[in-house]
Amino acid sequence: MKNYKITLLKGDGIGPEIVEQAVKVLNVQAEKHDFSIDYTDALLGGAAIDATGLPLPEETVTACKASDAVLLGAVGGYKWDTLPGNLRPEAGLLGIRAALGLYANLRPAVIFGPLKSASPIKDEIIGDALDIMVVRELTGGIYFGERGRREVNGQPAAFDTEMYTVPEIQRIARVAFDVARKRNKKVTNVDKANVLESSRLWRETVLQVAEEYPDVELNHLYVDNAAMQLVRNPRQFDVIVTSNIFGDILSDEASQIAGSIGMLASASLSDGSLGLYEPIHGSAPDIAGKGIANPLATILSAGMLLRYSLGMEKAADEIEAAVSAVLETARTPDIWEEGCRKVSTAEMGDLVCQLLQK
Repeated sequence: MKNYKITLLKGDGIGPEIVEQAVKVLNVQAEKHDFSIDYTDALLGGAAIDATGLPLPEETVTACKASDAVLLGAVGGYKWDTLPGNLRPEAGLLGIRAALGLYANLRPAVIFGPLKSASPIKDEIIGDALDIMVVRELTGGIYFGERGRREVNGQPAAFDTEMYTVPEIQRIARVAFDVARKRNKKVTNVDKANVLESSRLWRETVLQVAEEYPDVELNHLYVDNAAMQLVRNPRQFDVIVTSNIFGDILSDEASQIAGSIGMLASASLSDGSLGLYEPIHGSAPDIAGKGIANPLATILSAGMLLRYSLGMEKAADEIEAAVSAVLETARTPDIWEEGCRKVSTAEMGDLVCQLLQK
């Protein structure tokens, strides 16, 4: 029996509650597919600050590096909002991504059939289904470039630098093409090559990488047009690959098209199989401890963990199918509508487990 090591970063707010449900689902799949999991709990974010004074203790980095995968709940909350930037919970999240070399962020924007009515986009635009994968570069670009303040003509000014190297672009492009090969074999590169020199290098490099994937269709959109097309005709997209800042914006837009931020998972990947998996929503401290948080994004993140770090496609497919099925009859309060049973966080986790065990 194969054994895997998974580090749990439950974090803050609703984080511990939603991770608990994802662990239940992982345990069901482990028994069903004949593997075992050893879990290690580690501190990140506000919980780490309270315990150690730091948002990312070294012990957490060590535990994550010794794991096959990392599952994260959420970080942050009002309690720590007045701390300096380098000591806030979010600094821990940026720190663990850098420490693990997690340069590729995969964000699927999926509309499950029972939730089509939750999307702000008309049915005739969405069609029967919507399934877009945004592949965002995560450790370079303007968020990590040189920045500062100075005076210009005697007036205060500030600057942030967007810079990418060819190897950084090559590796994220290959991730996108590899993902596309397992989907509908289409990649849309998003940049601003009509204005930005960094985008011109980005597009040139993506075109070079595309030569390694003759079976995958490639097209290009400027970021402003891509933002418009996501609303106008989202079905044209399969895999979108883009830079850190553009990916940040477009993946949030895509999440709203999908109808509920409480349903969307994500994966952050390195060159190896190690990845960090988390829901894209926040820690929601206002509902923490009330048992009403939606755990499905975290459960779907656990499915991505099985798919991308452990190579278990069937087990991952089963989780996605179970989530879709449970939505036919049961919802947590954030996605509830008339005709459905309103359930708690733990009840939703149990219902997914029951479907997996059938």
